[in-house]
Amino acid sequence: MRDFFKSRFFTVIVVITLIMVIVPSVFGVMGIGRYLRDGVNILLTPFQKLFTYVTDAADGFVSYFTEFDRIVEENEKLKEQNAQLRDKISAAEEAEQMNDWLFSYLELKREHTDYSFQDASVTGRESSNYMTVFTLDKGSSQGIAENMPVVTPDGIVGYVSEVGTDWCRAVTLLQSGGAAGAYVERSGEIGVVEGDYTLSRDGLCKMEYMAADADIKVGDRILSSGLGSVYPRGLVIGYVESVEPDAASRGLSVTVRPSADLTDISKLMIITKYDSYTE
Repeated sequence: MRDFFKSRFFTVIVVITLIMVIVPSVFGVMGIGRYLRDGVNILLTPFQKLFTYVTDAADGFVSYFTEFDRIVEENEKLKEQNAQLRDKISAAEEAEQMNDWLFSYLELKREHTDYSFQDASVTGRESSNYMTVFTLDKGSSQGIAENMPVVTPDGIVGYVSEVGTDWCRAVTLLQSGGAAGAYVERSGEIGVVEGDYTLSRDGLCKMEYMAADADIKVGDRILSSGLGSVYPRGLVIGYVESVEPDAASRGLSVTVRPSADLTDISKLMIITKYDSYTE
């Protein structure tokens, strides 16, 4: 310990301490303490500014990443909420479509109280603009049999052509070879609506056996007559698209657009029972 007090290091500490205590006091007595403080402040100001800048920068750096994390978390929550809203909107739209379909279905049942229906969904279809053949999710285990009419609330779609245990295939009015006894609702003119390969590409079919003087016009509604076909009387087939003279048959060439939308069918009904084909 004695060696420490005698060391040069101890001497330097004592000198510095005396200077720090005595010099300010002497300057104060001499009236120049203010100048000393000013000098010290001048020397320390740049270091104070640097320290303040570094401190602010550090605070800003921390705040930036804190805010960034908050924004990321908030963005994830918004994404989740947005996804939930989309799901709710989709479910609401689906429910609305189902309600509309059920309402139309019930209206059809009220209109044809003598019919029995089986609802079905489309599980497969041909890849073309207009449906000609498609697969349904109902079959013999649900009482489905060949030649049963397939309809929507808008009108005739076609008929069942093949049946499995839990599935069936159906062809539409556009299919070549298919035919439905028909009549013009306004005038009562009778004919047969058939599929045509060329017309089917435009979603049309033709009405045959129309005399040259038949009372039929564009826009007339065509209904099933119940004669010579699998369809009961009174179902809507479609509307007359065009009427032109047919030189080959010396009658009229009539095209009909089916009232059922054959471009986008997802649900429909199969008529499993009806009383008769005629009124």
